[in-house]
Amino acid sequence: MPQENHHIFADGELSRSEDTLRIDTLDGETKHLPVESVGTIYLHGQIDFNTRTLGLLNDHGTTVHVFGWKDYYKGSYLPKRKHQSGNTVVEQVRAYDDDERRLRVARAMIEASIHNMRANLKYYHNRDHDFSDAIHELETQRGRVDTVTDVPELMGVEATARKAYYRCFDEILRDPFELTRREYNPPTNEANALVSFLNAMVYTTCVSAIRNTALDPTVGYLHEPGDRRFTLSLDIADIFKPILADRVLFRVVNRQQVSIDDFEQELDGCLLTEDGRLAVLEAYEETLDRTVEHPRLNRKVSYKTLVQTDVYSLKKHVLTGEPYRPTERWW
Repeated sequence: MPQENHHIFADGELSRSEDTLRIDTLDGETKHLPVESVGTIYLHGQIDFNTRTLGLLNDHGTTVHVFGWKDYYKGSYLPKRKHQSGNTVVEQVRAYDDDERRLRVARAMIEASIHNMRANLKYYHNRDHDFSDAIHELETQRGRVDTVTDVPELMGVEATARKAYYRCFDEILRDPFELTRREYNPPTNEANALVSFLNAMVYTTCVSAIRNTALDPTVGYLHEPGDRRFTLSLDIADIFKPILADRVLFRVVNRQQVSIDDFEQELDGCLLTEDGRLAVLEAYEETLDRTVEHPRLNRKVSYKTLVQTDVYSLKKHVLTGEPYRPTERWW
């Protein structure tokens, strides 16, 4: 049975009914989900669940991502790993502790991230926009990557490239949407709210992909390991934000799948309404399921699989030293 992501927006209770997940909403509706058909659960509403439910999710390796008030990402329930390897974690940490290896991995990630930003701008540059200056700036920053000697400086290169990239959003997006500048915690306008929400979705997609391997999500190579974030997920997410988050953003705005009415202004910023989140998530899940012909695998793979193959490539590098090949948009 194919596994799909499942988003729960209603408030209520998630419980175990024998070997099935049962959702009882405060509106009096009841729905049953065969746990075998669920890949990842996203809780967007106020949901109660108990240890029996967690036991069932754990038995089937089902990850749960929890979003708090107004859909701010709060954290994840990560079940017992299907794949556990102390050797993999040891080698992952060794690669982090080796300054040269860490820098090599981080460079590859930044090169891929800038390449994917540039691919988006080139797409629109060929469609009645002039993004020559921004494309040149991205190429300049990518050319600097090999000359950088430490990770903090590399992060500065990426920040400069992303700033040039974001400056083009106002021209790409249909009026009245405008980014103006990237602002979050909280997002200050509709475009920023979309970017923040979609970036959170990409991050959780990467968390789930990493959990399907024996890699430790807390040990990143670009972002410094910390106590509150899965830094390896942040690393991989930077590669896929242009491919997943930004392309979905452009599509839902320019095809008028969302409108200004799908947002609400709060004292602490601008946020998507429930209808707006549903529309964006539908587009995001549809994108994850899209397929492209993979040049190395010689078969069609979904975007979701691209995230997974990226993580597998990193794992292979950690264990064997084979070059890490982060995803660069070729299609």
